[in-house]
Amino acid sequence: MRSDERRIATVFGGAGFIGRYLVPHLLRQGFTVRVAGRDTEKATRLKPMGNPGFVVPIYAPLSDAAAVARAIQGAEVVVNLVGILAEKTSGDFNRAHGTGPRVIADQASRAGVKRMVHISAIGASGTSKSGYGRSKAAGEVAVAAGFPDAVILRPSIVFGPEDQFFNRFAGLALMSPVMPVISGRTRFQPVYVGDIAEAIMAGLALPPEAPRLYELGGPEVLSFQQILAYILKQTGLHRPLVSIPAGLARLQARVLERLPGKLLTTDQLEMLAQDNVTSGLVPGFDSLGITPRPIDLVVPAYLARYGRPRPNS
Repeated sequence: MRSDERRIATVFGGAGFIGRYLVPHLLRQGFTVRVAGRDTEKATRLKPMGNPGFVVPIYAPLSDAAAVARAIQGAEVVVNLVGILAEKTSGDFNRAHGTGPRVIADQASRAGVKRMVHISAIGASGTSKSGYGRSKAAGEVAVAAGFPDAVILRPSIVFGPEDQFFNRFAGLALMSPVMPVISGRTRFQPVYVGDIAEAIMAGLALPPEAPRLYELGGPEVLSFQQILAYILKQTGLHRPLVSIPAGLARLQARVLERLPGKLLTTDQLEMLAQDNVTSGLVPGFDSLGITPRPIDLVVPAYLARYGRPRPNS
């Protein structure tokens, strides 16, 4: 089948972490995938996933409504994966998570798109102390207003070979003589990126009467301290777990957020202080027919690269 005979899916932020797992699913379902965003060079790396012309990078910054409209025109489905963990400039959270999704939803509605899935996050709340959490909540409101039938998925911490969670702290353990513990009792429900991709596909196929909001958490609920201990065990790195007082952690974050890479920000401290688990009040993976994978099936394989070389290896 030629690319011009296939159905079209537009994925905003599709060149990122989740997109790399979602795009193959869409291709297998017979879609030509427009990977929309600012970085078309990054999107170009996805082209080998499909036949020539089946993966199409498109420049469409969310600040440009006309570009967003062009990226959506003719699409049957739209998925919004755009998300950032730290701001480079003040207001980035709101632009990426709040006003940006509204532009996508409005243009998708005007273009007659059949289905839309929007990725939010557990912890999205208008009263969150975190700017990230507040902006994610604003995005949910904006999407629901612009495209009322959109399916909104709220995942917990997402893991996979390219993640910024297990990899980040494993890298820290490799460089540091101790493993700092901030808000060690905070609970997380890590969810595999491949399961998120499957949930998006399920969301695109939901009947009109199905719920519009889902919380996605993995099968294990772990405290932050338990996760750090797990990372040390899997890497074979022997580091003492040292609790960091809140005041000292905030001081460190104020320094680190000004450095390249933003290893830790004050906003991330606020997120680390809040449980990141499903509420049980809205549907989850079971309602989408998906059994989420535990961390033991995925994480050890990619954390192995942080371990010390074994004798005779």
